[in-house]
Amino acid sequence: MSPIVPLFLQAAAPAAGNSGMAQIILQLVLLGAIFYFLLIRPGQKQRKEQESTLFSLRKGDEIVTVGGVVGEIIHIKESLKDGAPAKTLEDRITIKSGESKLVVHRGRVHQVIKPSGSDTTAA
Repeated sequence: MSPIVPLFLQAAAPAAGNSGMAQIILQLVLLGAIFYFLLIRPGQKQRKEQESTLFSLRKGDEIVTVGGVVGEIIHIKESLKDGAPAKTLEDRITIKSGESKLVVHRGRVHQVIKPSGSDTTAA
């Protein structure tokens, strides 16, 4: 056994009974709360907003895919669940980019540039 191990064991032993353990538990709980409110919760909120944006895609929207392809949605084929159409991230979206047509999954859409209802043409 190494001569350093007994020193670690002595340092780990609480000096004043159980109060040292309560302090450690309190610090761990506070650290967990900080992680939740600064890292986990904002990530969940951002993911929910992204999913709601993806589920509100319509024909005519201009989008950017994760791969950087910019195009306009010309067709959305929704998946079938129990015989009824259901919106999922695996739905196939046909987009027109330049002279090409591409099919991508709904989950691979990165950003909506211009929704179909907001035509901003200047006179």
